[in-house]
Amino acid sequence: MSDKGIYLAVQACEHLNRALLIEEELAEKKDWEIVSVIPQLHAGGSGQVAAYQLFKSPVEVEHIVANAGLDIGDTSIGMHVKHVQIPVRPILRELGGAHVTALKSRPKLIGGERARYK
Repeated sequence: MSDKGIYLAVQACEHLNRALLIEEELAEKKDWEIVSVIPQLHAGGSGQVAAYQLFKSPVEVEHIVANAGLDIGDTSIGMHVKHVQIPVRPILRELGGAHVTALKSRPKLIGGERARYK
């Protein structure tokens, strides 16, 4: 966890069902089910391999619900961000030749025309 209370989750490629590498501390805190796999270059991807080496206590989980995400290389992270996603156009649009996009989330608007929202 960073000084700002942010945890990093690194999504695997489709060969690991887009599982996420996170710190064990977060998995335990959220009671997320840990799955058994160690990422490899062609099963997980280079981002997961690097994160696995850098994380304090890395584990894999299949699903999370994140508040926001940064997609590097068009890996389709939307399945792991809360339901109402808002695209964010980052200033840095490429990283090492990979396309960069971002998502943030907001609460759902419910209730129809009679409801009021902030």
